[in-house]
Amino acid sequence: MKKFRKVLDGLTTSSPGGTLGSPSYSSAAGTPTASTPREIDVQETLVSENFQLCKTVRHGFPYQPTALAFDPVQKIVAIGSRTGGVRILGRPGVDCYCHHETTAAVLQLQFLINEGALVTACADDTLHLWNLRQRRPAILHSLKFNRERITFCHLPFQSKWLYVGTERGNTHIVNIESFVLSGYVIMWNKAIELCTKTHPGPVVHLSDSPKDEGKLLIGFESGTVVQWDLRMKKVDFRIYYDEAIHSVSWHHEGKQFMCSHSDGSLTLWNQRNTARPFQITFPHGKIQKDGRKESCKPILKVEYKTSRNSEPFVIFSGGLSYDKAGRRPTLTIMHGKAITVLEMDHPIVEFMVLCETPYNNEVQEPYAVVVLLEKDFIVVDLTQSNFPIFENPYPMDIHESPVTCTAYFADCPPDIIPILYSIGAKHKKTGFSQKEWPITGGTWNVGSQTYPEIIITGHADGSIKFWDASAITLQMLYKLKTSKVFEKPKPGEVRGGDLVEEDPYAVQMVSWCPQSRIFCVVGISAHIILYRFSKYEANTPIVSLEVRLQCDTEEVLSPSETENQPCFPEPGSHSPVQASPGSGASEGVKDSIPCLKVKERPVRVPPGYQAELVVQLLWVDGEPPGQITSLDINSAYGLLAFGNSNGLAVVDYLQKTLLLCLSTLDLYGAADPYQRLTRSPRKNRQSTSDFCMRGLSSFYSDSKKRIRTSYQSLTELSDNQQSVDMERSKSPTSDHVNGHCTSPTSQPCSAGKPRIPIGPEGSRLTRRGPGRPPFRKAQSAACMEISLPVSHTEVGHTSRRAMLQQLHGVSMYSHDEHHSPAAYCWSEKGAESRENSFSRSRSSSVSSIDRETKEAVTTLQFGESYGRKGDAQPTPCLWVGTSLGVVLLIPMSVPTEEEERLEEPVTIGPGGAVLLMKGSILRLAFLDLAGAIIPGPHEVWRDPNGPEDPDRPRRRKLINFSPWSSQDGCAEGHLAVVCSERQAKVLLMPSQACLFVHNITESSFVLRADVVTACNSVCLACFCANGHIMTLSLPSLRPLMDVNYLPMTDMRIARTFCFTNGGQALYLSSPTEVQRITFSQDMCENLQEMLGELFTPIETPEVQNRGFLKGFFGGNAQNLDREELFGEASAGKASRSLAQHIPGQVGMEGMKAAAGGVVGDLARARIALDERGQRLGELEDRTAHMMTSAETFSKHAHELMLKCKDKKWYQF
Repeated sequence: MKKFRKVLDGLTTSSPGGTLGSPSYSSAAGTPTASTPREIDVQETLVSENFQLCKTVRHGFPYQPTALAFDPVQKIVAIGSRTGGVRILGRPGVDCYCHHETTAAVLQLQFLINEGALVTACADDTLHLWNLRQRRPAILHSLKFNRERITFCHLPFQSKWLYVGTERGNTHIVNIESFVLSGYVIMWNKAIELCTKTHPGPVVHLSDSPKDEGKLLIGFESGTVVQWDLRMKKVDFRIYYDEAIHSVSWHHEGKQFMCSHSDGSLTLWNQRNTARPFQITFPHGKIQKDGRKESCKPILKVEYKTSRNSEPFVIFSGGLSYDKAGRRPTLTIMHGKAITVLEMDHPIVEFMVLCETPYNNEVQEPYAVVVLLEKDFIVVDLTQSNFPIFENPYPMDIHESPVTCTAYFADCPPDIIPILYSIGAKHKKTGFSQKEWPITGGTWNVGSQTYPEIIITGHADGSIKFWDASAITLQMLYKLKTSKVFEKPKPGEVRGGDLVEEDPYAVQMVSWCPQSRIFCVVGISAHIILYRFSKYEANTPIVSLEVRLQCDTEEVLSPSETENQPCFPEPGSHSPVQASPGSGASEGVKDSIPCLKVKERPVRVPPGYQAELVVQLLWVDGEPPGQITSLDINSAYGLLAFGNSNGLAVVDYLQKTLLLCLSTLDLYGAADPYQRLTRSPRKNRQSTSDFCMRGLSSFYSDSKKRIRTSYQSLTELSDNQQSVDMERSKSPTSDHVNGHCTSPTSQPCSAGKPRIPIGPEGSRLTRRGPGRPPFRKAQSAACMEISLPVSHTEVGHTSRRAMLQQLHGVSMYSHDEHHSPAAYCWSEKGAESRENSFSRSRSSSVSSIDRETKEAVTTLQFGESYGRKGDAQPTPCLWVGTSLGVVLLIPMSVPTEEEERLEEPVTIGPGGAVLLMKGSILRLAFLDLAGAIIPGPHEVWRDPNGPEDPDRPRRRKLINFSPWSSQDGCAEGHLAVVCSERQAKVLLMPSQACLFVHNITESSFVLRADVVTACNSVCLACFCANGHIMTLSLPSLRPLMDVNYLPMTDMRIARTFCFTNGGQALYLSSPTEVQRITFSQDMCENLQEMLGELFTPIETPEVQNRGFLKGFFGGNAQNLDREELFGEASAGKASRSLAQHIPGQVGMEGMKAAAGGVVGDLARARIALDERGQRLGELEDRTAHMMTSAETFSKHAHELMLKCKDKKWYQF
């Protein structure tokens, strides 16, 4: 426990330079920046020992699956992937992910049935043995083949010898216990006839005969099938077929087997006659008019399963004819004469038939088929005639539409999950099998440390999915489709969104208030949808609000295009230009239209989240609106704020009006810390530039020489010293809001009909942002009409600081409609940001501003704070962070009473810059003076469509709204935590004094940062682009953890990585999988309790009694002593150069880690048994040798006795 004594009040530097400066601070720990006699004690309890980073669980469908295996006794399934991952699934809650270090593709999986082990064969020709008797599987042994490529593996039931087929056609045998090759090898040249001149090809199938374990069936790719007698080391029979073989399946009696071929045929072979097939069928081959069968696709796999009470099942994949292009992949089930074709949505990777018995010489009794598709996992019920599929309990449909964003909420209100589940259950699909999910292996119990957790995923098709993530599981609760808010485009209709994205409804970000259940969605088409939750259906219209936020604030009009034309009037001219609405854009160019069209008629919406308001940014002069980069909503204030690369907008969603819409530069007022360079307009906007110049020429009397002056001289210009209108921007109940007519009692504003203002002051001075030239393209937002000032006298040269001091308001526009909407030049930077949201400059130096074309609003945060340094009480404020590292503070005045809130205006006061950071601002958060997170103000949820109770009228219930509920403890101020791409700072409010600074990274940049709870305290968690995950203490910003976890290999990780309370985080590890991690030591220690057990002790089923007559006439399955055949004593040792044994990770460290558990005992017992077996073998050899010597000695002694029996003593 460490105490930090920090500054409280205004004895620190209060000038803007003190807070805007960026000195070089120490990066080793948070550095205090001031001291004061008045001190407070902040007790920090977090230490480095409280943090440990580890993966918890992975959800979703395995990405790029390649292999499938099933344990019929344990009833668990394993799925291998192309990237070397293995997912093991059992009953719901039993979900384990393990990964090979080599990341080689998994070719095949083999369970050691009911042994708690798994063998994986990888593309790097390595075999691995996994121990599944622990909650996190680990590799026990590995065997690397050096000279041959592995193509197929087979492990007989209750056998410790693994058959391995290779690309050369050889078959090797591996001891599973020791993972050592046997000297017994079946060479390809011994398996085929000597007269055969061609190589049979790789081994594609290996299986032992159900009738005799000593007979091994070997299938070669060329069409040759050989049955090898393991005892006699010779071939019993050979089968040759013209078509290549893909798979072989035995009949349980061992007298017949079926092969699938590349021509779409199935051949049935009888061991009594192997000269030709007993039956040849083309299940999907039709006879053409000329009498020939049409060509068919290969049948990749076939399963031949028998049943006691019905005809046998023949199940295979592929085999369709080539006559139709684009046919969907199919799984065919032949049951007697009935043929059922099941069409799949994705290509089939592998399938397996689930049977009642693990023995291959018994009636199989199939009951289900597990089908692994490229992007799905389904199980078909074979016990019903219509073959329905089981309802999948695993979250395998996360990628139903590509995931575009994620949000993670821990410790949610306890009632939110049941209500979302009840609403979502009404919309579930039907038609599933009524039987229980057949994969029921493993055990899982809810851990002791569980709390409500919700994960929200946004998708490319505009859908939103709410997932219950409690107790490290994942179950879908509710699905919301945002596309239903918009009209479907008619055939042939050109939509604005068609020029924006291929997926116009794709979700870009979400904002959710679990307490008030208000939900906001930001779409790729520059739209925001606000939803309210209701348990009742409604039929209400959707309010649409259009915002014009498209301005190029740094652009300067070039005079080169008009220098030969007298475009400027005489200095004494004051007449404004009245242009037609269409004069600013060429014919056919999109202007003042949204990307999507909202439904105008009332829409019937079911219970759940119901759209209430849609905010859309408009096209401007053929340019699409910039993507929204930041969003925040506050239910207590009833306000919604969003920003993009052009500026900031604030919407009152209770009154459905726009409060504030400004460019980023206009937000600074007198505190712009940057010197900005100008850009020339693009050449392809010739007509637009000409019009804009003509429009501006009527307001300015500057000469052509003044136009050609440099930017340095332009920044020195100032307009007439007229008074600036200091009115705050009013709520929509006033006649005009920032020049946009929103009041229902006011006259509609029309850009095409100029309105002459009436007033004694004449034309008002329009506020010009700091650093801008006195002439620029007219910028507007939400149809703002701006009157530019008319200069009567020569402008005096004043300092830029003085000019900024004069223009410090936030919303001080004069509302003159002389000027119609002018053309806007949209930056190429905005187009780049649509492809890569991190394409902005990462340089922390101020010189990088020269390369910035626009300053985007990157983060927003509503909260109770101090709008000015002299404020005594906190008020509603909006904190704004920009891409240039500037933090601005905007105070607001929000009525507290419900009636006043719906009628009175919300006023927004002038704000300014608070501090300057290195890199783009990522996160803003508030702490009290004790270091605890201050919960944001919010409204308690009430059903907007619920029945009215006359006795208890519904009223808004606000929590943590001013006056501050915890004012006694926070009357002296609070702490503000600001994190950028490179720095973190802690400020003391209201003095705005910087208490601590920490340089997070110098060589990289932070992608995601958040203030979260961990180990009953608060910390700042950061994820950097170089893969480091760091935590910093608060408020001192001491480094607590820095782990090189995961490099950002693609934008998917950066887009979906998010932290949450409890020391947890998640990201999209692949397009189909969500990986959850924790950096809390407590959760890492309790993780073993939360994970499911893969292995449960189950008795192996006994072999069925075949009966005397059936056994006598049919022949019993002969037992094989494989140890005698393949052991070192009889087969010898294999060549050391053929394969290399690699000890697994469960070596000494793994044994020590598992020493106290059952796994350690089992591992030690296994090793002890191996050692005992070796010693017993050596003892047996010595005993046999001694017995042989004794017998020889006895024989010689007996012969000597007979020879000397009749001799006298004197004959010796």
